[in-house]
Amino acid sequence: MDFSKFLDDNFDVKDWVNGAFKTVQKEAPGKVDSHAATLVMKLQLFIQEVNNAIEETSHQALQNMPRALRDMEALKQEASFLKEQMILVKEDIRKFEQDTAQSMQVLVEIDEVKSRMQMASEALQEADKWSTLSADIEETLKSQDIEAISAKLTSMQNSLAMLVDTPDYSEKCVHLEALKNRLEAMASPQIVAAFNSQSVDQARLFVKVFVAVDRMPQLLTYYYKCHKGQLVSVWQELCQSDLSLDHQLREFYDTLLATWHSQVQWTCQVFRNPYEIVTVLQIQTLGAIVPSIPVCLSTAIEKASQEDKLHVLLDLHDSTVHFAKGLEAAMLPHLGETNLVKVTELVTAIHSPYVPYQLQYGDLEGSNLLIQISAIPLERGELIDSVQELSQSVNKVFSLAGSGVDRCVKLTDGLAFCGLLKALKGLFSKYVADFASTLQSIRKKCKLEEIANGSLFQEDWTAFQNSIRIIATCGEILRQFGDFEQQLSNRILSTAGKYLSESYSPRSLTGIQETSCSDKKSSAKNPWQEYHYLLKGNPSEYASLLEMLYTLKEKGTGNFILLSEPRAALARLNQQAHQLAFDSVFLRIKQQLAQVPRMETWNAGTMGETLTEDLPTFSLAPLEYISNIGQYIMSLPLHLEPFVTQEDPALELALHSGKLPYPPEQGDEVPELDNMADYWLGSIARATMHTYCESILQISELTAHATKQLVTDIDYLSNVMDALGLQPSRTLQQIATALKAKPEEFRQAAKGLPRRLTSAIAAMRSIQY
Repeated sequence: MDFSKFLDDNFDVKDWVNGAFKTVQKEAPGKVDSHAATLVMKLQLFIQEVNNAIEETSHQALQNMPRALRDMEALKQEASFLKEQMILVKEDIRKFEQDTAQSMQVLVEIDEVKSRMQMASEALQEADKWSTLSADIEETLKSQDIEAISAKLTSMQNSLAMLVDTPDYSEKCVHLEALKNRLEAMASPQIVAAFNSQSVDQARLFVKVFVAVDRMPQLLTYYYKCHKGQLVSVWQELCQSDLSLDHQLREFYDTLLATWHSQVQWTCQVFRNPYEIVTVLQIQTLGAIVPSIPVCLSTAIEKASQEDKLHVLLDLHDSTVHFAKGLEAAMLPHLGETNLVKVTELVTAIHSPYVPYQLQYGDLEGSNLLIQISAIPLERGELIDSVQELSQSVNKVFSLAGSGVDRCVKLTDGLAFCGLLKALKGLFSKYVADFASTLQSIRKKCKLEEIANGSLFQEDWTAFQNSIRIIATCGEILRQFGDFEQQLSNRILSTAGKYLSESYSPRSLTGIQETSCSDKKSSAKNPWQEYHYLLKGNPSEYASLLEMLYTLKEKGTGNFILLSEPRAALARLNQQAHQLAFDSVFLRIKQQLAQVPRMETWNAGTMGETLTEDLPTFSLAPLEYISNIGQYIMSLPLHLEPFVTQEDPALELALHSGKLPYPPEQGDEVPELDNMADYWLGSIARATMHTYCESILQISELTAHATKQLVTDIDYLSNVMDALGLQPSRTLQQIATALKAKPEEFRQAAKGLPRRLTSAIAAMRSIQY
């Protein structure tokens, strides 16, 4: 039986019991009880054995305890004895130091004197060498043995260091420099040949020589001059070719990149700091080429047409960015071995030609967008064509805006977002102005400003249907503008957010300083990634950018309005579209009501007027003008049906954003607000009643028969309103009350009615009250 499992840390009683009975259950299920009894007996025997072992072990431990105590006591005594001996040794050392301190001081002073005497001896020997070397140098120079001359000059240089306090020290320095110049002049042809032929052995020799005579900067000057001249020649050949500037730059940048790789490989075998040397070569080359890149850029942009200027600039900038990325990838593995100050200078030299254009990016983009939007037609000769152009212009405009954002990121890496916002505001301002001008033209085409003479009534719903399409277009503009503004906020934060430091605080003097300080720290990591032009180029715009980024980060991109002016202008444009649609519906009613004050019916007596004065009002039929209006209003729900049945999110957005004239009167129930068709129907009905009231008050004279006729007309219009579920206006009800009152009861009926209304009706009816 295996009892080792009882020693496991994760021993489980249930698992052990189940395992012990598993074999019995398979082989002899009937012997489970006897097997259990056997297990119990074995466990009891095992427990007894364990108890015996524990008792025996405890007994042995008790017997060994006295001996262990004796050993510990002996160890304690030995430790005490050792401590006493250590104290005695320490005392002996202290006494020895006191006795020998003065002798050691004397020995130290004697050693110092010896060292000084040796230095003086060496100095005298070196000083004596100067005379000997000065006499021998001319012979050595005649031999033109570069290494021998270098050795002599090095020895003279060491001797001169010992003669600093002599009266003729400065003359000797001048003489030594003259000898070095002669050596350099003698070696210069060989140096140039070595650098041009890329001879490693020769170059190493000259490095050794020039380091020895302390002329390494002059040797590097020869190196830069040789390779810089070759690169400048390549550029001049490219400038004289028929290639475009874009291709010239790409070819030249490819040459510079190839030069970087080849020269790094060569200089690693020759110089101590090869990466810094090749970096300086690139800097000097970019500064030496004629014509310079800034001049070439300026010429190319001036030659380009107004609409192509930004496109040309972006193509040229792409070439430069491609080169910069290639050079960064080549330098990145060895960035820690490179002088980061020189790398920063190289990055600046590469990107600086574009800084003037980047600083005026907002103006360049603004002009570009205005040129492009001017090419988008909004108006055509036919009404339906103009409406179609308005609809198709939406995607074009937002495509222009999106392209502007892409150009801003490509050209300025997000630093010119403030200028971009200015350009976008100009774009949308121009679009809104052109759109509004087209709406005015459509109004003229629909003759909405003309009031036709005569009573001929013709229904024409074409203008209204086109107006609905324009409202849907406005809704699509509002929808896309909201999406665009949200995407723009996200793009600004994701692209330019890296310029915002954690310590930035808006409207503080330290905000920009802290940010620039953090930029300097991060520039130690990778100058290629940390370069930006705006802090030095335009500090105020940089501060505005940081403040905008901070606000976007704090409020969230969905809660900060970047383009508030265009948003308000587009809302006004939507309002104009609503007014156009409203006027196109109300025009027929307005034309009918315009003739009411001039109708001869009101003051012309009839042959049977004296007989009909006492007839009830219901015996009269409404006149044609009010019948036309009533039938027209009753047909409105059919034409307003698209508001209810058409599933168009853009149209729905525009309708909910716009407002109609003649809102419900205060205190009136406004069930039509729950449904846009009812809302429009209510507005047109209120406009009808308001205009009708004003037309009635302009009637100069009413006969008794005309008064009853007018009451009949008003009642008919009120019945039409009731049939549509609308309430007659209070003014219309008050006019009806004043018209229905008999002359003798007019004074009483006029109480509680507006003075202007009662006076006008009394004058019409020739009533004195």
